Amino acid sequence: MPSEEELYQEHILDHYEDPFHRGNLAGATHAHEEKNPLCGDVVRIELKLDGEGEIEDVYFTGEGCVISQASASMLLEALHGKTVDELKNFSAEDMLELYGPRLTPNRQKCCLLSWKVMQSAVHSPIDERSQS
Repeated sequence: MPSEEELYQEHILDHYEDPFHRGNLAGATHAHEEKNPLCGDVVRIELKLDGEGEIEDVYFTGEGCVISQASASMLLEALHGKTVDELKNFSAEDMLELYGPRLTPNRQKCCLLSWKVMQSAVHSPIDERSQS
């Protein structure tokens, strides 16, 4: 029987190799991108919010380590269909718990990158004039 750590590792690799909603979102209403200057991880999140404040759809792109990319996939899967208020109440501690295994402080930054980007994305509407 696999150990708890082995199950976590398999779950993380699943998200890294077959991520949830990786790509660009046509019709996105909000987007934000950040880079972790310490390691070079990059995550961009594009959202489509409906008039009721619900996350109608969400996609991410990026590059970096397994932790940063798998945690982005996990976060999007967990928050898909939630409200903006639920997103705002989703804390850094919630994100680390969602990810699973304990991480060193430097690796926590990799895990929390997508969480930071998501928190900013809901406050970053896309200017439709700049897309023309």
